[in-house]
Amino acid sequence: MSSWFDDLKTPKFKGETSSSKIAKIPEGLWGKCPSCNEIIQTRQLQENSSVCPECDYHLRISASERIALLTDENSFRPYGTQIQSNDPLQFDDQKPYQQRLEQAIKSHKINDALIAGKATLNGLPFHLAVFEFKFMGGSMGVIVGEKITLALEKALEEKVPAVIVSASGGARMQEGILSLMQMAKTTAVIQQMRENGIPYISILTDPTTGGVAASFAMLGDVIIAEPKALIGFAGPRVIEQTIRQKLPEGFQRSEFLLKHGFLDRIVHRKNMKSELHEFFIRFGNRCAF
Repeated sequence: MSSWFDDLKTPKFKGETSSSKIAKIPEGLWGKCPSCNEIIQTRQLQENSSVCPECDYHLRISASERIALLTDENSFRPYGTQIQSNDPLQFDDQKPYQQRLEQAIKSHKINDALIAGKATLNGLPFHLAVFEFKFMGGSMGVIVGEKITLALEKALEEKVPAVIVSASGGARMQEGILSLMQMAKTTAVIQQMRENGIPYISILTDPTTGGVAASFAMLGDVIIAEPKALIGFAGPRVIEQTIRQKLPEGFQRSEFLLKHGFLDRIVHRKNMKSELHEFFIRFGNRCAF
C-alpha cells in the first residue's frame, strides 16, 4: 500500500530510549491517523481500505489503489500511457519544470497526474479516469486534460458510463493558460455526453479544488463525495483572508456541500463500488451494456 503513513517513523513506546536494548520494530508497520491520532497497524489499515478503524477518517490513497477498489480484478486496461508533457512554456521557478516532471515520473512510475483506462464493474464496461494526488498535487496540465477528454470521448463513442475520481489542487501553474484551457476542453465533451444521454459520474475525494472543482468535477450527472473531503475553488484560509470573515464550521467539507445542494450523496469508501453499480443499472437504458 502506498499512503502518507509510509513516511512516518515507528512510534516510541513508554520506557523506550535511544539506548534501549529492546528490539526495534521495523518502520512502516505502524502509522498514526491524522484525524484522531490513533496508532494503527499498517496491515489493519490496508484491510480497511485506508479508512481509520477508530474514527472512520478516509485517508488519501493512490490512483492504483483506487482503481483496484472500483473495478473487477484484472479488468482495467489503461490507455494514453505514453503521452507526457513537453514543457510547452519552458517554465522555470526554483527549478526547471522539466526537471520537476522527470522527478515526479521517476518517483511515481506514471507519466502524469492521471491514469485513464477501460474496465468492468461487476461485468459492466465503463471508462475510468483517476487522479494521482502525489504527482505534483494532482494538478491538471495539458496531458491530464487530454487523458480526461480521451476517456470521455471513448465513453461517448462506445455508449458506456464514464467515471472520474478527482483528487487535485487545481490547474498546473507551470503550464499557465494552457492548463486553464483544459477546463473548457473537458466540459465541452461532457456537454456532448449530456446531449447524447451518456452517463458521467463524478467522484470527489480529498482534496478537489481549483480549476478541477470549477470544471468537470462539478458537472457529473451524479456527483458523489467521500466523507469529510475538502471540496471548493479556493481553500478556506484564502477565503477567510479575502473576505475577512470567519467561515462556518466544516465549510467546504463534503457534509457542508451536501447540505447546501452541491452534492448528490456522500458514500463511504467501502460502499463506493456497489454504489457505482447501482447507478450503472439505473442508467442502463442509456448504455450499450
